[in-house]
Amino acid sequence: MKNKSLLFIAAAALFTYSCTGCKDKTQTNDQVNNVDITLFSPGAYSYSGGDTVKIMAKYPPSLKVDSVVYSLDSVRIASVKDSAYINILTDTLKLGTKLVSAKIYQSGKSQDVSTNIYLKASKEPEKLTYRVIKKFPHDISAYTEGLLYQDGYLYESTGEPGHSELRKVELETGKVIQRQKLADKYFGEGSAIVGDKIVMFTYKDKVGFVFDKNTFKQLSQFNNNVGIEGWGVTYDGNKIYLDDSTNRIWLLDKNDYHQTGFIDVYDNHGPVEQINELEYIDGKIYSNIYTYDNIIVIDPKTGAVLQSVNLEDIWPIAQRPKGFDNEQNVLNGIAWDAKGKRLFVTGKKWPWVYQIELMRK
Repeated sequence: MKNKSLLFIAAAALFTYSCTGCKDKTQTNDQVNNVDITLFSPGAYSYSGGDTVKIMAKYPPSLKVDSVVYSLDSVRIASVKDSAYINILTDTLKLGTKLVSAKIYQSGKSQDVSTNIYLKASKEPEKLTYRVIKKFPHDISAYTEGLLYQDGYLYESTGEPGHSELRKVELETGKVIQRQKLADKYFGEGSAIVGDKIVMFTYKDKVGFVFDKNTFKQLSQFNNNVGIEGWGVTYDGNKIYLDDSTNRIWLLDKNDYHQTGFIDVYDNHGPVEQINELEYIDGKIYSNIYTYDNIIVIDPKTGAVLQSVNLEDIWPIAQRPKGFDNEQNVLNGIAWDAKGKRLFVTGKKWPWVYQIELMRK
């Protein structure tokens, strides 16, 4: 796994390189009177969600056009008959890189030009704090990848080849009362309860499994070609969310698990990489950041990070046993008791599941 900061620097560098000529060089096929046409914005090409972006097709005054048709990510948004600016409202747009295109028509000919704009979150995430309400025993052999709560039990998916399995666990005792082991070659990852089934993904094997929630009998296996890898999973009652080691969360059909869309996660600085375990709670997505003891709260409509909480002291390093791998056995596991409004977190091979309450500072 790459360090988040290094990935962000690389992403920022790539964006800077790709937009070096945004204001004066764009794609052109040189059809309209053989003149150079560019897309121009009077501001920077990096914006915050909610900004109004001004865009114009810039061409010589001598060129008398019939119309200019603008598109955003291939969807038509405006048509004008001159070189006036158009305004793109971004308050409801998903964050990330957006393709702005213009088609200039004149005397039966046309010319296409395009450029990118880049949207990040408009505000710094609100910093939350927490308190531990109670802690429950947790099996220290469990390399936790997914954590769920329903009907009085925890459902946990674990990783590592030879040790990957699906478990049903008594909350109060930590006792595993039901389990279904994956074949030794698989590295298990996140899981989600979808009706009377549990869907579990794998790390690099590009497959997923469907189990009966009550019996744990494997019902089917499917190919998962979405994203780079399989990481965290959650379900909102309508669609499945799957992340893949980057800042992207894929939207999957709940019946056949094909891709239906995606959101990219950004804070006010840029992309937030290595989002991992996911939990859908009251209209928001909660995620931990892999190798960091942080949880962020994401707006699933835009990808903006709304809040964050630092949990690095929930199990103080000074209290961890000698030889415990603090870099590998990190916070990973978020479960929500929707009826009791209880939030649970744990980590890879941690001895405790913590019930916590998040609070504003």
